[in-house]
Amino acid sequence: MTVKNEVDDGMRKEQTPLQDSDMTGGTCHSGMANETSRLDITRETCPMTFVRTRLALDRMAPGEVLRVLLKGDEPRRNVPRTATEQGHAVLGTEEGADGTVSLWIRKAG
Repeated sequence: MTVKNEVDDGMRKEQTPLQDSDMTGGTCHSGMANETSRLDITRETCPMTFVRTRLALDRMAPGEVLRVLLKGDEPRRNVPRTATEQGHAVLGTEEGADGTVSLWIRKAG
């Protein structure tokens, strides 16, 4: 069974099974690797957008994938850039109809 960890307000929530709507053929909709954790920073402003992302990545094992939900131009530029500068791999992005962007990051290690 595939599970996801949801991260909200900097705290890891209980693992919940991924729904079929979360996956397509074993990968995320955009073809990214399966996410291990999900973080919603759509209501955050810089610098908290990357602070929360970094805290989530710090709790993950190397090679795990974090899906970050973000909104706004500044986080779209800064979160992927800063993750790359810290050695993590940005696997890709997907823009939603509501302006929310999904960003997949593989933890370095």
